[in-house]
Amino acid sequence: MNSTPSADLFRPLQEGDPAVVGGYRLAAVLGTGGMGKVYLSYTPGGRPLALKVIRPEFSEDPEFRRRFRQEVQAAQRVQGLYTAPVIDFDTDGVQPWLATAYVPGPSLAHAVAEHGGLPLRSVLLLAVGVAEALHVIHGAGIVHRDLKPANVLLASDGPRVIDFGIARAADATALTGAGVSVGTPAFMAPEQASAGTVTAATDVFALGQIAAFAAIGSPVYGDGSSHAVLYRIVHEDPDLSRLPADLLPLVTRCLSRDPAGRPSPAEIIELCHELSPAALRQGEDWLPQKVAGSITERLRLPEPARTPPPRPAVTPTPTEVSPPNSAPGAVDPHAPTGFGMPSAPTQSAPGMPGPVPQPGHPSPGSGYPTPAPGHPAYSTPAPGRHMPHPAPYPPYAPPASPKPKRTGLIVTAAVVGAVVLLGVISSLLPDGDPKDKASGSPSPSTSTSTSTSRSNGGSSDGGKAKADTKPVSYTGVDLTEGYELMLADNPPRPAEREDVAYGNGDLYYSVIGFLEEAKLGTANGKLVVLNNTQEGSLETCRAVTRYTEKVDLAQLSSGSEICVLSDAGHVAVATYRGKSGKNEPGSYVTIDLRIWRNAEEAKGD
Repeated sequence: MNSTPSADLFRPLQEGDPAVVGGYRLAAVLGTGGMGKVYLSYTPGGRPLALKVIRPEFSEDPEFRRRFRQEVQAAQRVQGLYTAPVIDFDTDGVQPWLATAYVPGPSLAHAVAEHGGLPLRSVLLLAVGVAEALHVIHGAGIVHRDLKPANVLLASDGPRVIDFGIARAADATALTGAGVSVGTPAFMAPEQASAGTVTAATDVFALGQIAAFAAIGSPVYGDGSSHAVLYRIVHEDPDLSRLPADLLPLVTRCLSRDPAGRPSPAEIIELCHELSPAALRQGEDWLPQKVAGSITERLRLPEPARTPPPRPAVTPTPTEVSPPNSAPGAVDPHAPTGFGMPSAPTQSAPGMPGPVPQPGHPSPGSGYPTPAPGHPAYSTPAPGRHMPHPAPYPPYAPPASPKPKRTGLIVTAAVVGAVVLLGVISSLLPDGDPKDKASGSPSPSTSTSTSTSRSNGGSSDGGKAKADTKPVSYTGVDLTEGYELMLADNPPRPAEREDVAYGNGDLYYSVIGFLEEAKLGTANGKLVVLNNTQEGSLETCRAVTRYTEKVDLAQLSSGSEICVLSDAGHVAVATYRGKSGKNEPGSYVTIDLRIWRNAEEAKGD
């Protein structure tokens, strides 16, 4: 069998593709979607990764970035056997990116297009695996929103659901209304297509469509323009005339127009076992041989480049050779990685596009920079990064002029000398009026800074906000399901949001009905449930480290105390007093709050 990787599966990098993203050297292009481009790369240990780089149009939208950051952080909590785990990411770079485990298998869309529909056993095992993936995804507080055949990969040991929740970030950008398509109309639910309402039941509707698509080889609401398909989804019944009779009970329940009439993921798994003539067990024989053969193709991966292509020597400038104030092994935090690296002038060898390090910088080995002996092997992770990365390639600098002038150096030396002289003179001067020191009165500039810090809920003067000496207390605060509150408000008044888990609330109350889970959570900080032996105080909240973002109401009893530490720098002790009864018209919890505003350093967004 030929061991050469298929050019159709692993397309070579083109002129506009980066050579390195986040320290990962890219090896090939895996595909292009509505939100970005997906590349093949490798971890330092040689494990393959699928690295998605978000399109520049989305990257420039601040609201997209905020939601994308939240979605990626939530996706990290999803650890299921039928999902592709998030390995690494950078949501704050020039172009955000996300790396997941590479799944060597075709998408369901590709498999059906190449080989037609799947047999009954394969469809049932597909539905079981996707249902189990949804159970884990929904349990992390995520709704997929864009579940479709292209987002279900067929691995040798079962399906894998990818890209869960990320489409939600695109909903916030104006680009979705300007011709940039993210969702797939053919697999939307009626409530999603008509009113934009999205719940866990929306994903169940998509699962029913996926199961039917896998069996008959085409969408049950037909093809055509987006508007035509959406109209049929909202107003017409699906065409199930070619669906095998054994699958009708599963598909018809999932495609109920009423979201409340659709089964839960657990019920889908149970129903699939009932419909199967034999016991359902995932294994390497779960797919037809013709489809399994395409998995073998995807195991023949292209190797990452081992050495850079040759490049004409250039004379480095003094800054290139010895950056000012550089420490051994340090990496310039402002140096661009991946996207943002200048593309010209560069030299490339056939099949190895991308910029190359200049003389005086280490050359990459096996696709990654090799540090000098005694230097750190990896750079310090940037904010939003969750594993140590190979240090990124240094940015390209244009060649120095053959005859550089010395005027700039002379001026620089003179300025530095003047600054040093002024510092020495300043150190010899008295520190100010002793009366000011004794009274503790702040200078005018200090007063202004402190006032600004309080108004923004953040901090200044090096990031340290002055803590209030006394807490403010509020009793009997009723926090309704789907509502959030901010500790900075006086008094804290719960406000309604469509999806509090993705809002800005310092504290919210949510109930996931199909999982029967009621939780107190934060979208803007962290929580700690105190033990009975711990006193709810500012000092205690500063000391505890058992952080979480959600607390199950089942863990709490009347009098339980929770430390709330908001990213805006406010600290509170929330005392749980109970929840509404079953016969009451609404669902809410009652809490007491003791708040220390600006008690900690605010964290930047």
